[in-house]
Amino acid sequence: MAEVRISARVSIPEQEIEWQFIRSSGAGGQNVNKVATAAQLIFDIRASSLPEFYKEKLLVKSDHRITQSGKIIIKCQESRSQLANREQALADFVQLVASVGIVQKKRIATKPSKAAKARRITAKKQRGGVKAARRKPVNEG
Repeated sequence: MAEVRISARVSIPEQEIEWQFIRSSGAGGQNVNKVATAAQLIFDIRASSLPEFYKEKLLVKSDHRITQSGKIIIKCQESRSQLANREQALADFVQLVASVGIVQKKRIATKPSKAAKARRITAKKQRGGVKAARRKPVNEG
């Protein structure tokens, strides 16, 4: 039984991935009209054997390839070869699923230094002076 390796600890059986081969769109002559070279990968997140952590993160991830019903659909039509398109779609799928496994480091809020604040104010005053010099003089009288 073949498995698709997502990370060192996570892999899924290849049977959970559904493949459809369709005709590519766009230019390409008569070959486009005859041969189904575009590969479409369909993966149901909820029905998969992925760990719950991955499922939850994927379902809340904002990505156009993840549908409202919880399926990942990746279409690849870059190559004229069906095999190359299948491999590229699988690589994109692995990259998408692996991206949710990486936990981002918590950002620590910092404040600008006094020198940085002084530089900002000096630059603002200088820019204001340039703009003031462009204005028409006001006639007092």
